[in-house]
Amino acid sequence: MKNKEKKMFPLFVDLTEKKILVVGAGKIASRRVKTLLPFAGEIVVEAPEAAEELLDLAEKGEILYRKKTYAREDLYDADMVIAATDSREVNEDIYSACKCLGIQVNVASDQNKCDFHFPGILEYDGVVLGFNGSGRDHRKVRQVREKVQEALLGDNGEV
Repeated sequence: MKNKEKKMFPLFVDLTEKKILVVGAGKIASRRVKTLLPFAGEIVVEAPEAAEELLDLAEKGEILYRKKTYAREDLYDADMVIAATDSREVNEDIYSACKCLGIQVNVASDQNKCDFHFPGILEYDGVVLGFNGSGRDHRKVRQVREKVQEALLGDNGEV
């Protein structure tokens, strides 16, 4: 096999009956949760402290927030896990355990430890479009998404 540039395959999955565990509750975790919210069945966020945005979502019943530190047992009933803590050791343990348990995992701080990437998402008239640059140029991905949005909506700008 030739040495190819790594590219991500655009795979759309049904998450409506899945439990997603997000370990960490800061800025990155908030972005991931907001992206998943329209698609996921159950989102559980665990961290000793949480961003206000996540606390608001928990208060509204849109996610479950557990004020606690990570424990490996928390992974056992998850279908997908996002490791978004500020601890390299914790993220590494989450990654290793998920790989052993066969759970899809995304380590927010290390794109080489991700079974999946988060695309830029655009929803238009019942169609979901995903944009991804295989982790290389997030700004370019955002620009392409914005150009497509503008092409679909003209000057209106609202999706």
